[in-house]
Amino acid sequence: MLTMAAAIAPPAAWGAHDIRVGYTLDALTMDPGNYRKRETEVILDNMYDGLLTSDGHAHVIPQLAASWKQIDATTYEFKLRHNVRFHSGAPMTAEDVKFTFDRLTRVGALDGQTSPRAGLLGPLKEVQVVDKDTVRFILARPWPSLPAMLPFQSVVSEKFADAVHTSGMATKEDGTGPFRLVAWNRDDSIIMERFDGYYGGATPPFGPAKSTRAIFQIIPESASRVAALLAGSVDLINDLPAHSIKEVQANKDTKVVTVNGTRTFFVALNNTKPPFNDPRVRKAANYAIDRKLVIDRILEGKAVALNGPLSPDAFGFNAALPAYDYDREKAKQLLAEAGYPNGVDATLDVEGAFEDEGEVIASLLTKVGIRTKVAVGEGSVLKAKWSSKDKGGGDMWFTSWGDAGLDPEGILDPTLTTGGRGNAAGYSNPKVDALLHAASKEVDPAKRAELYRKVQVLVNADAPWIFLWLPQDIYGVNARLKGWTPNADGRIDLRNAYVD
Repeated sequence: MLTMAAAIAPPAAWGAHDIRVGYTLDALTMDPGNYRKRETEVILDNMYDGLLTSDGHAHVIPQLAASWKQIDATTYEFKLRHNVRFHSGAPMTAEDVKFTFDRLTRVGALDGQTSPRAGLLGPLKEVQVVDKDTVRFILARPWPSLPAMLPFQSVVSEKFADAVHTSGMATKEDGTGPFRLVAWNRDDSIIMERFDGYYGGATPPFGPAKSTRAIFQIIPESASRVAALLAGSVDLINDLPAHSIKEVQANKDTKVVTVNGTRTFFVALNNTKPPFNDPRVRKAANYAIDRKLVIDRILEGKAVALNGPLSPDAFGFNAALPAYDYDREKAKQLLAEAGYPNGVDATLDVEGAFEDEGEVIASLLTKVGIRTKVAVGEGSVLKAKWSSKDKGGGDMWFTSWGDAGLDPEGILDPTLTTGGRGNAAGYSNPKVDALLHAASKEVDPAKRAELYRKVQVLVNADAPWIFLWLPQDIYGVNARLKGWTPNADGRIDLRNAYVD
């Protein structure tokens, strides 16, 4: 169904077996090629499938592809499943796959606009149709991250896109996923119904969705989402606040479910000017932070302390990095060695949502002599400030970077290469640059993992950031919801979920 309903029925009229998700943000669009927002991706993933997907544990497996192989360093071949149909009934073809990736990578392919997702496909040069069941991806250079990035690219119908154009794809859908769009009521709800012609999916049990309908009810305010869960108005909520965990656990009809997230939190230190251009001061800042204290008191223990940039679940994670244990005396000693025996003054930029974390970090830094004032700012303003080449007047910024694919290139290249688009700290180490460049072309997994482990050793020693933590994704779940588990990449896959 490709038309939009004029209105949504009131909740009382929703079916007893509908799945209702209380969700933080509305979708930006229904067009899989025209966004860069995780929350939009979560919604669309229930209506669109990709060539590959994740099994929920960072392992890439075939989805719309029946199988795939790497022919050489720059060529990947995909065999397509038979009898896959779009929600309109049209068969999915190799031409649709080629059209999808041409649309994502070619300049101006979205009716004059270039897809904001083009950068996610690195050096993809061309997609070739070999025969009706086979496509080949040709890269301009070796890029072993390609398989890890394909689960985030949904295949669209060329016929549908030609009919409705880019403007129509913003509000309508024609995917191959387990659910199809019934109605999108902006800032209120997205209603999907089961697609009975679904080919079955990538993981068992195979077949159509178990629930008749899935409804994403948009509830941005955390207290309202929790209240809806406790009242039984929704079956699942995302972004359960840590301070609400005990309340949800105490309710006999609800429970808390967690999984390691994919977003690394850190304090970017301005490596381009005093005092944080001195690695001794940066290390002092790391020794000043009692990560366990913050994780236990503010995050209710739902995070993993880090000594480097990567999630423990990421490919090539180095578990042997030296730890920055809480050590106030060592922090003071390093400050004195750097020429600051009487301490220094600094400002920590932080968004309002993380003011509590910022205040605790500032207090801990102040105790070792890095006298820190917290400045609360709006996210887009802070991002613009810290994106400038000279870093403006910034000292420290409490921020984060997501790596949904759990492939190191997704976080290390943008944040730690010299001049990287996300290198807020202004960090530069030619050895790190060289290792990351080599890893981006290395097709042997063992050698590539070793390159990334070496990068982590150097970054840990240079301490361009205060390494903080990787929060768990926390969900509130009604006990009547069955068949659903969270994914490490943040997806909310409802295909096998049902209300008991």
